[in-house]
Amino acid sequence: MALHSTVQVSLAERSYPIHIGQGLSSAFPKWLSERCPKSRHAVVISDANVVSFAEGYCSELLQADYRISNLAIPSGEGSKSLNEAARLWEAMLDEHTDRGSVVVAIGGGVVGDLAGFVAASFTRGLPLVQIPTTLLSHVDSSVGGKTGVNLPKAKNMVGAFWQPSLVVIDTDSLNTLPQREFVSGLAEVLKYGVILIPELLDYLEQHAASVLRKEATAISHLVAESCKAKASVVQHDERETTGLRAILNYGHTFAHALESVVGYGQLLHGQAVSIGMHMAACLAYQLKRIPWSFVERQRKLLVTLQLPTQFLDAEPVKLWSAMQHDKKVEHGQLRFVLPTRFGYVELVPGITKQQTLDAIALANQITETLQ
Repeated sequence: MALHSTVQVSLAERSYPIHIGQGLSSAFPKWLSERCPKSRHAVVISDANVVSFAEGYCSELLQADYRISNLAIPSGEGSKSLNEAARLWEAMLDEHTDRGSVVVAIGGGVVGDLAGFVAASFTRGLPLVQIPTTLLSHVDSSVGGKTGVNLPKAKNMVGAFWQPSLVVIDTDSLNTLPQREFVSGLAEVLKYGVILIPELLDYLEQHAASVLRKEATAISHLVAESCKAKASVVQHDERETTGLRAILNYGHTFAHALESVVGYGQLLHGQAVSIGMHMAACLAYQLKRIPWSFVERQRKLLVTLQLPTQFLDAEPVKLWSAMQHDKKVEHGQLRFVLPTRFGYVELVPGITKQQTLDAIALANQITETLQ
């Protein structure tokens, strides 16, 4: 296995490894038996986008004498719903799923979030394995144990913290990913650079061309560094009780509002996060927390990575209204994750409606054209 590395998420009895590399399917049954020794039935949940990739993993499990139940979900954000979760629960019942079963999620963030919620709730908790297939899910949603579904008016509002037993990040899965979806995941990578690892921004600036070509060495480096960053946060604030984990939501207050107002699926999540980070930086600048050079460096890097920084069709007042359902609202007060320098952000309360609208206006005024 070329370029194989392992990142450990240390959470006492809930600790688990993240295996990162190419062509990892042959090693999967061994890792699964080590992490879930009592499970001989695998409920594989995937969508149409990853059929051929999932077949490789299922074939390895069959050769290792696992019983396989393949459950497919429709592609897209619309599948993150209570209706789809209920359909999966019924299908799992029909497949004689019990506490000797393990749920294996193969797909992007939608599959991972939905399958994770189903695993957390069926028989009050089944072991979960995440095999993410998009860059976004490689570096973000597959790690940390957040699972859930959307409500019509709010993203990720119903769910559970349910840590996986194992994460397998096979970067070969990116080979068939459309460029738009691949690039979308780079927003979350850049986020880690802004909130925790400034050196990651240097790397992205110096190796942007290699990254956009999906060169294996560059991608493996970005994935490993991003997973380490997220693991370090999750280890100190697994269930968002200290406020530390909230820093992972940099740009997400704006992003979730955009997704809600525009309609789930109109913008890819990473695209919304990219726009949200630009808006958050503009807000931080207006509050005199950062210099203008911060806003410009972040914006130019987003554009270099082929990410959007504006969505002019979204009405600012509607965005503000949608933000009132954000999970960072506490005692009726909306809080934003805002930077003070590269590598450090804080959860900031007391932001007014007018300050938010002014930041959106400023973000929408700045040209995306690089000089």
